[in-house]
Amino acid sequence: MVVRIGLTDDEVDRIFRALADATRRDIVRRTLTGPASVSHLAATYDMSFAAVQKHVAVLEGAGLVTKEPQGRTRLVRANPETLHHAQRLLDSYERIWRGRIARLDALLEDD
Repeated sequence: MVVRIGLTDDEVDRIFRALADATRRDIVRRTLTGPASVSHLAATYDMSFAAVQKHVAVLEGAGLVTKEPQGRTRLVRANPETLHHAQRLLDSYERIWRGRIARLDALLEDD
């Protein structure tokens, strides 16, 4: 079964690679509730400002966040639409596996 969700394989790879890191998942989580400056985000992690900027760049490259200039700062805001695409992909895989399990259950009941 081919799963179609409106994303290319490369886009899916970038999304899940970005989400494979705990810090990046936390940045997405924190910016879902509202925008945050990169410096505000950096203040909460035990890493350099440059390291947090790199995490944000990976997330931005995957379409999971956007950076918007506001004066001299850059606000990071999560992109729920990209998360929705990822969720749809995972939901489709779940439907495939649930269907397979249901067929296996049916086969086992016939015995």
